[in-house]
Amino acid sequence: MQIGQVAEIDTRTAVVKGKVVRVDPNVENGTVAVDVFLPGELPKGSRPDLTVEGRIELEVLTDVVFMGRPAFGRADSSASIFRFRPDSEEAERTQVNFGRTSVSTIEIISGLSPGDRVILSDTSEWDDYNRIRVN
Repeated sequence: MQIGQVAEIDTRTAVVKGKVVRVDPNVENGTVAVDVFLPGELPKGSRPDLTVEGRIELEVLTDVVFMGRPAFGRADSSASIFRFRPDSEEAERTQVNFGRTSVSTIEIISGLSPGDRVILSDTSEWDDYNRIRVN
């Protein structure tokens, strides 16, 4: 995270846009504290130490193929996943190269096309198979 990044803060009564003005250098339990400046009037019910949820825009990517992050999905790696055949309940194993990740999505560098349907859950019990049928 960097100072100046766009943030959205959900106060449970409204979503307010802001900018990151400070990033704590310390990490505690995998969490980094940030201060966000919220310009303008605060939503009704706002108060000090209010528990809120925030989202910080780290990067804007254009023209990217991505999908939900599979159980085994790691940034800058490759893996074989099951891709469904068009209009079929059969899925075939295919090699996919991954790029950047977020909490819930992963960039596809190669191996899949927009619109492909895949299995995201752990399929390690079928490692000996190249094709499976899902009913």
